[in-house]
Amino acid sequence: MTRYRPTVVEVDLDAIRGNVRLLKPERSELMAIVKADGYGHGATPVALAALEAGATRLGVALVEEGLSLREDGVAAPILVLTEFPPGSEKEALEAGLTPSVYSDDGLAALAEASRALGRAAGVHLKLDTGMHRVGLWPLDRAPAFARRILDAGLAIEGAWTHFADSERDDEGTRRQLERFRTAVDALAAAGIRPEILHAANSGATIRFPDAHLDLVRPGAAVYGIDPGEGIGERAGLAPALTWRSAVSLVRRLPADERLSYGGRYVLERESTIATVPVGYDDGYPRNAVGAEVLIGGARRPVAGTITMDQILVDCGEATISAGDEVVLIGAQGSERISADELAERAGSIGRQIATGIGKRVPREYVSTDGAPA
Repeated sequence: MTRYRPTVVEVDLDAIRGNVRLLKPERSELMAIVKADGYGHGATPVALAALEAGATRLGVALVEEGLSLREDGVAAPILVLTEFPPGSEKEALEAGLTPSVYSDDGLAALAEASRALGRAAGVHLKLDTGMHRVGLWPLDRAPAFARRILDAGLAIEGAWTHFADSERDDEGTRRQLERFRTAVDALAAAGIRPEILHAANSGATIRFPDAHLDLVRPGAAVYGIDPGEGIGERAGLAPALTWRSAVSLVRRLPADERLSYGGRYVLERESTIATVPVGYDDGYPRNAVGAEVLIGGARRPVAGTITMDQILVDCGEATISAGDEVVLIGAQGSERISADELAERAGSIGRQIATGIGKRVPREYVSTDGAPA
């Protein structure tokens, strides 16, 4: 589609590659998590870049996400992080997607689909060690449940768990890891030894080397989005996403004029106001109180209510022209606005900002030097 509006997301695939190389432990595989359309960056381009950089597997949340990658020609192993929804099992197995399993119903449906297709699917047994979202619980059921998986004609390729707060909670993370190890030991005592053990999400990949096991499973960190507590920046991760637009209209307004819906932003002095064609329908958070953008290498406050398709920016005494670049997320000159900063203004997290950028904002792919990827 021809693009007329200047609002665009640029994704630096070299940053993705660099983050993967930085995150991958020397002795463990890396599964790049590309759910939610690659955290809003574009699942297929990110997946291919991550695989080029040393990732050996991919993770998604939905069967549909895995099927889309297959349709785009991505051949790497893909783990679906939750059980296949009822009715999707045959298609998912035919596409070579690897299932997670942790419930009686999920196991029964998967076994039936596997028998119908005449193939012994390899599964990853999800163990709930304290997140209490999904996974097998209580953990003392693990040997018996694993035996049922094998008796159903399925193979146990992996066993895994997910940490609740590896970015902040050292004690809780170590407790979960110990529970996981205890459950794995119980499986081994029953003669069941999964080939691949994995637990480390982004935070644990960076902070807990003893959790690396056979495979690490970073998500946000792959994209240079801070997993929490500033650990991404300290680890040297590079943000891959830049969200930019351009000034569409400039006007000089006198003091006491009220801006945007509700007239809540009142000019205290004569000021230059820039209109920028991006709004909450594009994913710019409507509740981003005190948000700023970059114009002319300087921070400028977003003025008044954020509307569906446009924002207003108070540029004070600066000389601004239509067509000037506006950076919503990313760097301009010596200044930078991160997804995490915008998220903080909106009472959210950087992952939600990135995944929330709408489909009507096109994604373009570049290398670090700005050339098309």
